[in-house]
Amino acid sequence: MKTEPLPMDEQIARAFIAHVRALLAQDYLPRLERCLVALDETDVWWRANAESNSIGNLLLHLAGNARQWIVSGVGGAPDMRVRDSEFAATDKDELTKAELLARLRATLKEVDQVLARLDTATLLDERTIQNCTGVTILEAVFHVVEHFSMHTGQIILLTKLRTVRDLVLYDFTDSIPRKTWGKEQ
Repeated sequence: MKTEPLPMDEQIARAFIAHVRALLAQDYLPRLERCLVALDETDVWWRANAESNSIGNLLLHLAGNARQWIVSGVGGAPDMRVRDSEFAATDKDELTKAELLARLRATLKEVDQVLARLDTATLLDERTIQNCTGVTILEAVFHVVEHFSMHTGQIILLTKLRTVRDLVLYDFTDSIPRKTWGKEQ
């Protein structure tokens, strides 16, 4: 018996969610892990000035944002986020690199579970997230990806500034960029 192909909109929706899951787990997280390996504990909490965030703040912020927008906003879990605390944390709060990474990994695991069971027919359903009404599930998921990308780039730059070394995120042998994150250096 021949199976009917999925309608094009369903194919696109499933491809989008699969790509989001891959970006968060296989692109952004391994790059952040590479940064944390390169940094010492004090570098994680270094701030260029009072108006800038530390890498530690950004990691807490990424976890808070992803949890609020996807785990809570899309998945329906209670929203327990205290956004201001993400930016107020300092080295005096004694959060280590390992603890920050564990929090982020745990959040991304929850995010992935929500996305894995998401009915793509609901992508245009609306939610209220962070006091914003009328946010579609599609917009919420897209927001988390673009937000994660932006702050991952900031963390990579801060890591390079603090360590004064190349993170070797790509191998350019034969002028062809090949990802190296997730592999031993």
